[in-house]
Amino acid sequence: MERRIRIRRIGVFDVFNTLIMLAVCFLTLYPMWFVFVNSLNAPQQALLGTVNWFPKALSLDSYSVVFNDRHMMNGFLITTMRTAAGTAAHVLFTAIVAYGMSRSNLIGRKVYMKIALITMLFSGGLIPTFILMTKLGLYDNFFVFVIPAMYSFFNMVIFMSFYRTIPEGLEESAKVDGASDYGVLFRIVLPNSMAVIATISLFSAVYHWNDYYQGVIYIHSQDKLPLQTILYKIIAENSMSFMQQQAMAQFGAKLPGNSIKFASMMVATLPILMVYPFIQRYLVKGVMIGAIKG
Repeated sequence: MERRIRIRRIGVFDVFNTLIMLAVCFLTLYPMWFVFVNSLNAPQQALLGTVNWFPKALSLDSYSVVFNDRHMMNGFLITTMRTAAGTAAHVLFTAIVAYGMSRSNLIGRKVYMKIALITMLFSGGLIPTFILMTKLGLYDNFFVFVIPAMYSFFNMVIFMSFYRTIPEGLEESAKVDGASDYGVLFRIVLPNSMAVIATISLFSAVYHWNDYYQGVIYIHSQDKLPLQTILYKIIAENSMSFMQQQAMAQFGAKLPGNSIKFASMMVATLPILMVYPFIQRYLVKGVMIGAIKG
């Protein structure tokens, strides 16, 4: 029996859609590539400000200045600690709250949901929040990065939607065996929710790694500033300070400020980008199940 090979005809829509997606990909990736190329360019090429697809003259002088800067490396450490502690606290606390809110027998569940929804739509404002953080002793404190970000209503809804996909028979069997609510959560529910945990972990980690605003408002000490806040001051306020002085001492006046800015941006961006390939499959599954079943 002869096999008939069906050849799919490429229509106008397919061509148009492909061109649009290629354009979107280019617009998304090119700014990152531009920063990367200019961070590797020699000082003379960086001063020209031209658009290059590849480095004209390879140089690591800018990265040498960045990695030798004590404030930059301390900010990298603060950001790493903040991302690890903040993500763990957020996932754990939100998962516990979502499990309680997903129970239909919870007394006052509808009232709690309405109150939580209000917090998603409205905030107290900058001044009341600043006063609250000060009264709680969180001003110029590392935990100002962790405690206020422990809960998110949006992420709680994603957790709740995923919990509903877990068969109720598993929880009932565990309770018959004498497991408590916390036992069911940590032994049955969470081990079967790795997809949504990976999704929420990525959301939280990206927020903590990229956030600079908390450091600008609540941190006064230079040694407690996260990496993104330092980068914000370098780019927005043009306060090169120690790094610029170090560059001039090491390379004379040859190393321009733009090269240091580009190198700082790459150091601040690459670590979080390297996380995506490892949890991409969990991310897609977690978001899709939460969206479909919710």
